[in-house]
Amino acid sequence: MDPRIEVIAKRLKNIKRIIAVAGGKGGIGKSSVASALALILSKMGHKVGLFDLDFSGPSSHIILGIKDYTFPKEDKGIVPFEYYGIKFMSIISFSGENPAPLRGIDISNAIIEFLAITQWGSLDYLIIDMPPGIGDATLDIIRVIKRAKFLLVTTPSKVAFETVKKSLELFLELKVPIIGVIENMANSKNTFIKDKLNSLSINYLDKINFDKDFEASIGDIEKLLKTNFAQNLKEIILKIR
Repeated sequence: MDPRIEVIAKRLKNIKRIIAVAGGKGGIGKSSVASALALILSKMGHKVGLFDLDFSGPSSHIILGIKDYTFPKEDKGIVPFEYYGIKFMSIISFSGENPAPLRGIDISNAIIEFLAITQWGSLDYLIIDMPPGIGDATLDIIRVIKRAKFLLVTTPSKVAFETVKKSLELFLELKVPIIGVIENMANSKNTFIKDKLNSLSINYLDKINFDKDFEASIGDIEKLLKTNFAQNLKEIILKIR
């Protein structure tokens, strides 16, 4: 057994809730939801950490406007730097703007190493921005973080839902805790996603309506918090926290 697994348990023992934000496809707003979720919870007065686990396409730092992501401090491990009250960890602190191509066992090793060396300390919430799909990263988080609960994101697209459905089926088979599903970029009159989730007995949390102003808010936290996207998400958070 990898001795780092026991170390991970110790690193995470003072975190009350661990939420992994996942989705079947890229481009559905998963990172936007994860980043805004961390930001809103922090603004509510909670101690929050955000771990961008998408090594091939990290984007949480772009959404939050984080530009100074130098190598983090070391103190019996790696200490995440704080931004806007959020403890933040991402591959960008090590690779910068350079690509970080990883495959197979390298992905698993990187994830376990990150979790084993990161000193999160005491948190109310650790938000994990998962990469798309149900590959190595998802399976590793299920394996090494037993307390993680999954929050899934989809769009009204039938294609997007079919990929999310595969994730849901896997989680149900493995008895992984599912908080529910958020419908992002929604059309207020479309009930397709809600109807499908009801038929699967999965908690439909609510929809975030398409917000034409969201793109302009990326990188500017104050603008982001004022968007309808953030307001819709805040209403959902009040239901699940």
